[in-house]
Amino acid sequence: MSPNSGTATAVKAEAPPETDQSRRPQDALTKEDCLEILKQLYLARYFDVRLIKEKKRGHLRGTLYSSHNQEAILVGSLYGLQPNDWVSPIHRDMPAFFLKDAKFKWDDRERMGLSIEEVCAQVWGKSGSPGRARDNWSHIGSRAKHIIHSTSMLAGTIPTATGVAYADRLNRGDAVVVTLNGEGSTAQGIFHEAINFASIHKLPVITVIENNQWAYGTPNELEYALEDFARRADGYGIPGLIADGQDVFDVYDKMMWAVDYSRAGKGPVIIECKTFRAYGHGDHDDDRAAKYRPKPEVDEGRKRDPIAVCKQALIEKGFLTPQEANQWMAEGKNAAEVSNDDFPPEVVQYLDRGIEFAVASPVPEPEEAARWVFKENG
Repeated sequence: MSPNSGTATAVKAEAPPETDQSRRPQDALTKEDCLEILKQLYLARYFDVRLIKEKKRGHLRGTLYSSHNQEAILVGSLYGLQPNDWVSPIHRDMPAFFLKDAKFKWDDRERMGLSIEEVCAQVWGKSGSPGRARDNWSHIGSRAKHIIHSTSMLAGTIPTATGVAYADRLNRGDAVVVTLNGEGSTAQGIFHEAINFASIHKLPVITVIENNQWAYGTPNELEYALEDFARRADGYGIPGLIADGQDVFDVYDKMMWAVDYSRAGKGPVIIECKTFRAYGHGDHDDDRAAKYRPKPEVDEGRKRDPIAVCKQALIEKGFLTPQEANQWMAEGKNAAEVSNDDFPPEVVQYLDRGIEFAVASPVPEPEEAARWVFKENG
């Protein structure tokens, strides 16, 4: 048959080895790696609950978007990336800004991630923040650190991530771009436009769909007709993987497969991470969420805490004893129930330092109000 006969041939994506347990990327992780991953889960959780406590004490303004119960997605997605890879977080991914390239070097000012001081200054709206007090949450980024600025528009950063990947390829780079999004964003037209462009040009864009069961107040069954949002990939001839969003090592496995696939020039990948949103859409929605989500549903959704799941895996790997696993018990507790004693001391000290910096930092001078509004000379 002539190639110009008008008959299209379906494009089939390479099947991921989702059921092959003999060659999991997690099996190459050292004991030190695995303990660092657990510590990063603690750090992401502590950042979240500490800010909730600070807000209730009247020390913060604005809205907080909790990542509680979704930490495994952030840590598992970021841990295996190269420093030059790009990430594109959304509002619920605030820990991603300081977890990028944090492996074993939290205090390295040269690493490709924001410092805890910068991120805390952003939350407190101080001059030491990347946003210079123009926002108190996640509307920040850094071209130098390869972090794409987040926006409030659903799926709004996916076209940007695609453009960054395209530019990097034109510059003969080898970076992959990981963009994190809620499942509700997959209903937006720009989601499909960007994925279509990336698939046509085989760009190394890995789209992580954080399926926490609710798009604000809309449940999954009113968002999408199929059970798995990963099937969005089928129409573009690209792999669509499903990860257990409560298991940091399963997220890591799926991400490492996707990274190898995309970096090899085979094109984009979608990874759906199934999880559950612990609180409301934001803290302004907590009371309302308690009405549209029955308590038994919330209790069931939070039953498998990512920290507890990670601990059990480390016990099975022989990297953690049951006694060590019980040393700090942050899992299964909400922000009101947890205390500093439930976290490793180095985690508490790390965030203390960031908060102390933010509180001591001044607000920007009034003359800065017009900064970044108009093009400046020089």
